[in-house]
Amino acid sequence: MPDAIADFIRHHHADQAAFLARLVTVPSDNPPGDCRPHAEAAATLLEDLGFTVERHAVPGDECRAAGMISAINLVVRRHFGDGPTIALNAHGDVVGPGKGWTHDPYGAEVDDGWMYGRGAAVSKSDFATYAYALLALEAADTPLAGTVELHFTYDEEVGGTIGPKWLLETGVTKPDIAISAGFSYAVVTAHNGCLHLEVEVTGKSAHAAQPETGHDALEAANAILSALYDHRQAFAGIRSGVDGIGAPSMIVGLIEGGINTNVVPDRVTLRLDRRIIPEEDIGSVEADLEAVVARAARKWDGITATVRRVLLARPLVPLPGVERLSGPLVRHASDAFATDVACSGVPLYTDARHYAAAGIPTVLYGAGPAVLTDANAHRADERVRLDDLHKATGVVARALADILAPA
Repeated sequence: MPDAIADFIRHHHADQAAFLARLVTVPSDNPPGDCRPHAEAAATLLEDLGFTVERHAVPGDECRAAGMISAINLVVRRHFGDGPTIALNAHGDVVGPGKGWTHDPYGAEVDDGWMYGRGAAVSKSDFATYAYALLALEAADTPLAGTVELHFTYDEEVGGTIGPKWLLETGVTKPDIAISAGFSYAVVTAHNGCLHLEVEVTGKSAHAAQPETGHDALEAANAILSALYDHRQAFAGIRSGVDGIGAPSMIVGLIEGGINTNVVPDRVTLRLDRRIIPEEDIGSVEADLEAVVARAARKWDGITATVRRVLLARPLVPLPGVERLSGPLVRHASDAFATDVACSGVPLYTDARHYAAAGIPTVLYGAGPAVLTDANAHRADERVRLDDLHKATGVVARALADILAPA
């Protein structure tokens, strides 16, 4: 069986690379989140491989509530007999390309064995990993007991509520275990959570020639910013016990406000991103930030500051039974990459948490370089090494064969 899997993947190297290239060339930036065209393109590619593809369109009002224009969740099911159902999930939406690229972000150019493009690593690559792993598993023609499902979704960049969470809550799927898209050689069993807060600072406008007649929301917001950054300094002394996660972090990523150059600003909003390690209490983290904002705002006459939660992504922690996934993946990855692959955590957050929140043991594993930074994920010149893609495909196929082996 391992030889049959290896032979299939080797004989389809070019086909798999072409499959990924097509996915990269179809934009799916989120925001703005008009992802229906990419989902339709991906479904057609999967059907060309012989899969039956279920298209689960998310209603427009639910898309808009998630800050998107359109989304279709794709599901493929392959039944091999009575046994567990394992879901393989990757997301097709991506962050915008930004500046600084030396390759076309939608060109899928191959240079020195690397394919470049937005989504080449995160996580259109794992559309290709999982689809071809399933094809390789079928080609091996060995007895199996269970079902493999491919879940290809489109809202990871805005929280995953109309992707995996939607599929689970609407009853479209109920897997027993799940693998979500990965970004490096490691088998990831834990990751950070994330809290997004919006701070709205409100004052009173005035003519720039008479600023004393107003209340400057931007000046107060500056003080709130300083207080938040001072609060952040303590994070270095908080360390997770999970290898690979490190300390909590926080940034203020968006600032908006003001009326005109010659008007005292009456309103400024700040958006902050606070990463939460698995050991932290989410309620305490949020309350501490609200208290920092309130204390800073109280020092300014005529200023009010309100805090609104925009997003909460809970940390991923290992559930009982996760070793059913991690054991085979570690073993086959170590063999394929000729290195000691281990289980670890990562300081980001992913759709995997939605499976875990539903009580489904979940790990992250897929195509990627030895370390995440080599993939340039969310940066210019995002890339994946095609040799790593092919090796990861073999790892997933062999792990599936072990997991679904008849008792």
